[in-house]
Amino acid sequence: MADSNITKKALADAMKSLMAEKPFAKISISDICTRCSMNRQSFYYHFRDKYDLVNWIFYTELIENLQSQDLQNLDGWSLLEQVARYFYDNRPFYANALQVTGQNSFTDYFAEVLRAIVEPYFEELFSEDEKHISFYSQIFTDACRVVIVRWLLNEEDIPPGEFVGLVRHAVVRLAECVMQEEQGGAGGPDAPA
Repeated sequence: MADSNITKKALADAMKSLMAEKPFAKISISDICTRCSMNRQSFYYHFRDKYDLVNWIFYTELIENLQSQDLQNLDGWSLLEQVARYFYDNRPFYANALQVTGQNSFTDYFAEVLRAIVEPYFEELFSEDEKHISFYSQIFTDACRVVIVRWLLNEEDIPPGEFVGLVRHAVVRLAECVMQEEQGGAGGPDAPA
């Protein structure tokens, strides 16, 4: 591993341990540097700010791993389960990171990355409606981001596979109801399944 990556990894490990202890907003660059025995200059050589560090952690730990796989042969639900499993395995860190909103936040970065991942699926799924693919993928991305945050912050410990199964069931059931309504049937919430 190159010296640059060793330094980045040390800073990342320090940030992850700090985020298990206190909210992101209360963590300073000095805290990170102290935790891994580095100076601020070393930090700023590698990262613009602590937001950049959190995004780098996500990118190197999940996205690079996903890129090494053949995503063409991975259905969207399996992909969502991999993302959910990664968040679950790193729950204290991401429960903290996903609560931060605003400019440069991980929440926005995650939404951008997720949208880039799902858009090819939506291009295929909505090929007859190319004009609105961006709109559809944005709705899905926003919904995934919100439900993942709620799941991570929920005290009930739902494993990733079960979580994705529940999300899938809700989406499929809603789609079935919409299809029944469009076909003139009674597909409302009180209709028999």
